[in-house]
Amino acid sequence: MLVAKAPCTTYSFRFLAQRGYFNGTHCHRLTVRVIYVLQCGDPTGTGSGAPGYRFNDENLAGETYPAGTVAMANAGPDTNGSQFFFCWKNSSRIPPNYTPFGTVIGGMKVLEKIAAAGDDSQNGPGDGYPHAYTQFNRVEIVFTR
Repeated sequence: MLVAKAPCTTYSFRFLAQRGYFNGTHCHRLTVRVIYVLQCGDPTGTGSGAPGYRFNDENLAGETYPAGTVAMANAGPDTNGSQFFFCWKNSSRIPPNYTPFGTVIGGMKVLEKIAAAGDDSQNGPGDGYPHAYTQFNRVEIVFTR
């Protein structure tokens, strides 16, 4: 986790994870064109759920989103809550509007397998619910140096 660059984001994510907020939730959005992300963190599974609070963006200056990036999803500036996304492929066309706060340290092949299964394209071509159902049984924070 990028604690020094995104302290509010990392502490919020840790707070929610330690309280089991993400346990049993599933990922609700997969994009397989242009931005290449798997979006998760909504307890309702609809894309509209949140923890009941918001916090400001962090660490945006010149940000890029290479494969393995974990960043906050949002509904506009300073609307971060619980939803986040994994970049399963380099996503250079994502504007620097989403706080990166972590990196996938194992499991990129799992993300690629989910992406390869495709989506139902409800939000337009290449953007919808993932065909490969993806659920978090338990979310734990692992710090690496």
